[in-house]
Amino acid sequence: MLRIDGIALKPGEPEAALLARCAEILRLPVGEIESLRVVRRSVDARREVFVVCSVQVSVRHEERVWRKVRSRQVSRVRKERYCPPKACPPRELPPVVVGAGPAGLFAALILAQAGARPILLERGEPVERRQRDVEDFWRNGALRETSNVQFGEGGAGAFSDGKLNTGTRDLRHRYILGKLVELGAPESILIDAKPHVGTDYLHRVLVNLRRELIRLGTDIRFGHRAADVECEGDRLASLVVEGPEGTYRLPCRQAVLSVGHSARDTVEMLYDRGAAMEAKPFAVGVRIEHLQREMDMAQYGRYAGHPGLPVSSYKLSCHLPNGRSVFSFCVCPGGTVVAAASEQGRAVTNGMSLYARDGVNINGGLLVNVTPADFGGTSPLAGIAFQRRIEEAAFDLGGGNFAAPAQLAGDFLAGRPSAAAGRVKPTYRPGVRFTDLRRCLPDFVSESLSLALPKLNDRVRGFAQPEAVLTAVESRSSAPVRILRDESGQSNLRGLYPCGEGAGYAGGIMSAAADGIRAGEQLLESAG
Repeated sequence: MLRIDGIALKPGEPEAALLARCAEILRLPVGEIESLRVVRRSVDARREVFVVCSVQVSVRHEERVWRKVRSRQVSRVRKERYCPPKACPPRELPPVVVGAGPAGLFAALILAQAGARPILLERGEPVERRQRDVEDFWRNGALRETSNVQFGEGGAGAFSDGKLNTGTRDLRHRYILGKLVELGAPESILIDAKPHVGTDYLHRVLVNLRRELIRLGTDIRFGHRAADVECEGDRLASLVVEGPEGTYRLPCRQAVLSVGHSARDTVEMLYDRGAAMEAKPFAVGVRIEHLQREMDMAQYGRYAGHPGLPVSSYKLSCHLPNGRSVFSFCVCPGGTVVAAASEQGRAVTNGMSLYARDGVNINGGLLVNVTPADFGGTSPLAGIAFQRRIEEAAFDLGGGNFAAPAQLAGDFLAGRPSAAAGRVKPTYRPGVRFTDLRRCLPDFVSESLSLALPKLNDRVRGFAQPEAVLTAVESRSSAPVRILRDESGQSNLRGLYPCGEGAGYAGGIMSAAADGIRAGEQLLESAG
């Protein structure tokens, strides 16, 4: 099998044209190509607009053809694939997985497939109940602290754009994509260069994954929070769990800790119990909203709205004279800005879109890098305190009941408060209060955003348009703390395997799921 990369098609040009292009590159008659399959697809809009494909082809007399190939676009297909761990011998106590986000779910899957019959603890609710709780919160501001955008089956990624791209190479990634398709995700994620599932498909996948885990012997306990750890010396002995029927002690020698970036109480508890951890950099800022059609025009020009193209997205960054970096994060084409708080009296934003990405607006995080030197303390938990301060300021500025403060980009740059929306209508629910965001953002964040917006406008025309809406505050881009682990994947509290976003080792659904798989592998390799 041969792979041919970088075949550019005009929007609307049929993929059947790929056959002729491949024959030309291979210098073969079309009839010599026995099969063709698209394995990657992306959009290149840097100058002209092209759909760029990579394909795998089967040809007659492949060895002879390969010897005569002169194009660097052509390579041999390497058949590498991830093989999950084999069945493990029974253990005295089943391993426990704490948290049912991407890391926890895939750690549990790896353990269950190996016959370890794990116990999966999730403080939140199954996704069906969670959907109702979140919708109620968005409608009237009634927050359930254990069932919200951050907590519950699927973790924070269950209410997002469902992006599955990652900047690292890992055989586990292809396995994860294949498993998601097997569980109901669209097959397009196997070939799109920037795959996404969307919140709607993610929820279907989660239900099917739960059924698969139960079939494999996983004991899933929703509404159960790991409230404490008990150790014998430096080794994990049990977990103290708060459940619907009360508190109980769960004997446990091995636990995958995959609690997500918002489980602040768990991190604080582990710090009190002596788990080694350190403060780490992260980023804060706002959500910026534009009309999707205008971003399409800015990037696709005359091809904007073409049925052969996806709606446009963007990936922007700049380095500033003040030493800061500003960058886009978790861009949601055709999506909405959502209330993502998990604690009372603190306002948090995030972005979400469905698989179709057919909403009126596009939104993205616009973030400024934050370092431990900015936290205002030396404790590993100082970043959590920093997050809480700006979330409380945003809540107060929004007027309470989880309304979010908002401002038009033109007013923000001019240093004046906003009074109302223009052409771009904010999508955040329960609602926004127009004001001056400098009243809740740290000075260095406001300064950096003001410096960055004109620069980013040079990259994407209209990005800093006066009527773009800024909504605050985006504070949960990643965890501000890292729970340290050694080469075996364990904390200094032996038997505890920190992983995923909450432990500071991942950023996004794909990397978190892969890190959860890695934690499962390392747990199985240990003596137990």
